[in-house]
Amino acid sequence: MARPRKPLLSRDRIVETAGALVDAEGLAALSTRRLAAELGVSGPSLYNHFRTKDEILDAVADAVSAKIDLSMFDETDGRDWRTALHDWAVSYRAALADHPHVVPLLAQGPGRRPAGLKVADAVFGGMVRAGWPAAQATYIGALMRYFITGSALGSFARGFVDDEAAYDPADYPHLGQAHLLAERQEKVDEGAFETGLRALLAGLALQYETGVRGQWTARSS
Repeated sequence: MARPRKPLLSRDRIVETAGALVDAEGLAALSTRRLAAELGVSGPSLYNHFRTKDEILDAVADAVSAKIDLSMFDETDGRDWRTALHDWAVSYRAALADHPHVVPLLAQGPGRRPAGLKVADAVFGGMVRAGWPAAQATYIGALMRYFITGSALGSFARGFVDDEAAYDPADYPHLGQAHLLAERQEKVDEGAFETGLRALLAGLALQYETGVRGQWTARSS
């Protein structure tokens, strides 16, 4: 009886397997030897598709970037720039939340990653079309990346133990409910993200209105 054939090795299969390994055990768990074992192939066969482990990690990170919704920045989309930034940020954070171990790679910026560059291009293009000067559009893209990746790097609520005795009212008179934060982690983190995002966008809206009425209009006249 013929033995079942192993699936052909491909870039997509390598990236999918590497991504699953990173999701399960973290970046440090990924090595070419470990990955080859997971795939059931010899280590050198990986180099027919990727030259280095860093290239594999770049591809894993880019696969996460490819999951971010960019439709709100399409010229045919009717959302204003503020709503577009909000909806994009929510999608971006959701992608990171599904793959938290990849966040440190994405926080470094897109580099040469195609999907990451498409994200940067879409955000910049959307802001410029909305009337932001190019420099300000660049700052907004950077600011949003700092905020979103920063929010995904850790959990505020996870930093508090669920032991009421740890918060002696004599020492911490305002932390009487802090032991409850751990069990409400998702709600706290999502609420903090949404609060920060709305405050950030409100501040940008004020800058936008000031710029439209003032120096941006004057420069174009």
